[in-house]
Amino acid sequence: MENTMDEILKKAEVLIEALPYIQRFNRKVIVVKYGGSAMTDESLKKSVIQDVTLLKLVGFKPIIVHGGGKEISRWVGKVGKEAQFVNGLRVTDEETMEIAEMVLNKVNKSLVQMVEELGVRSVGISGKDGGLLKVKKKYSDGKDIGYVGEITEVNPKILYDMLDDDFLPIVAPIGMDADYHTYNINADDAACAIANAMQAEKLAFLSDIEGVYADANDPSTLISELRISDARKLIDGGIVGGGMLPKIQNCIEAIEKGVSRVHILDGRIPHCLLLEIFTNRGIGTAILDDHAEKFHTV
Repeated sequence: MENTMDEILKKAEVLIEALPYIQRFNRKVIVVKYGGSAMTDESLKKSVIQDVTLLKLVGFKPIIVHGGGKEISRWVGKVGKEAQFVNGLRVTDEETMEIAEMVLNKVNKSLVQMVEELGVRSVGISGKDGGLLKVKKKYSDGKDIGYVGEITEVNPKILYDMLDDDFLPIVAPIGMDADYHTYNINADDAACAIANAMQAEKLAFLSDIEGVYADANDPSTLISELRISDARKLIDGGIVGGGMLPKIQNCIEAIEKGVSRVHILDGRIPHCLLLEIFTNRGIGTAILDDHAEKFHTV
């Protein structure tokens, strides 16, 4: 009986620890970029959707922006094509764009279904809906990589309308140019642009990395909170590179444009969102403005 009571008290302590964070972020917009292994592992997928749904039910205003790169590559292979990338960007011809849109819409509706099953109303859209994401052709080091879009404008009205009507929006990263041609958009870029346009309180990246390290070869050097000036020093010193470099640059740009703080989380850890947002220590890296109050107290 004593052990049972201890377990109950520990649960109560967890809830009390979460209270100041619930108060602080109540009615605030939180954009969650959902990608990586957490999208392909069914148990992780369920845990992410549970996390976002809980955020909604305790008063936050979450928006999910999802990727689907691994699934797109799988379907491209099914039609006998080989996925090609230039500097991390998928070369997207007309046929690949058609496949990408089909796959992303399929992923989008499956996420909507999971949220609805948990009793929360959700709407899935792409950046084409309501003129949400307008783009121009993106080039990679001067190379034409096809229907890959660079966001030029965000019209967040459709998202505000859904949030006001108590829906949880789920966005697929597809947009249109001025001539109404369809383009695939890097999901990180889409999440950043939407977070900026919505003046989000938080932007969380779920990926396959634990966060930012002071030493990339030493997991014990995970940085819990990182000022953007220090983030720039890591970039300039060559400590941040590879796939992490554009992610950190996106984080810095988001904060400079008004997002309060950005989180980089390991989506392979069940309930990573809740652990980062509702606990004193957190588990990933929170990137914040040089003058922002540090909020992890341990």
